[in-house]
Amino acid sequence: MKRRITRYTDGTAEVVDDVLVAEAPVELRLGGVPIAVLMRTPGHDEELGLGFAITEGIVIGPHEVAGVTLAGDEAGSRYELELSDGVVIDPEQFRRNLFTSSSCGVCGKASIDAVRVTARHVPEGPVLTAALVESLPDAMRDHQDAFAESGSIHAAAAFDPSGKALAVREDVGRHNAVDKLVGHLASTSWPLAPMVMMVSGRISFEMVQKAAVAGVPVICGVSGASSLAVDLGEELGMTVIGFLRGGTFNVYCGANRFS
Repeated sequence: MKRRITRYTDGTAEVVDDVLVAEAPVELRLGGVPIAVLMRTPGHDEELGLGFAITEGIVIGPHEVAGVTLAGDEAGSRYELELSDGVVIDPEQFRRNLFTSSSCGVCGKASIDAVRVTARHVPEGPVLTAALVESLPDAMRDHQDAFAESGSIHAAAAFDPSGKALAVREDVGRHNAVDKLVGHLASTSWPLAPMVMMVSGRISFEMVQKAAVAGVPVICGVSGASSLAVDLGEELGMTVIGFLRGGTFNVYCGANRFS
């Protein structure tokens, strides 16, 4: 989205066109009941809905979701999570008290216990090397088309044990980027094979939780990790890596995966 702005350089002003990241609300419904309103970048909304349903523990896997379809008259602003035959879920237990902003992952959750959803111990693999981990930021950046234009959008990427990029998703919300990524991966294969997730921001509790629920054993970020994120990662047998940039990184837990 282009917007006319005034840019100052060394005290000199000029009027130029700048690219802004799109941000708009989308409502997710279950059984016709609104369960969340997410502030996201439009695009890959079906993947976002599926990924959100998985990482929030609403469903245990993509097989429980028959589809994520448009709902209502306002195109692109409401989606219905359609459950597979025989799957019955009470939407009220997942209904959020507040909308989720682009910077918030667990707004409206009543307690930490409610956030833990179905996170469990993840697979033992993959085997990591320092060289592999150091290559991930540049590999992710190669696929960040929206970031290259705007410089103001988050990304989440999945890599196989050899460092090959499996998928990259961008969104104004870092949690949405993860959900879009998980939704895409889950729609092609489930359970997920051992892989590494790379995110463009800090590693918070909810980011580790989402990776764990999806069965991703390794999560890396360009910024640091919170204490609760590391505690959860250690509890679930994950590898949590932060400040991954410029050829250096911190391994907060799970160093046993390095060869």
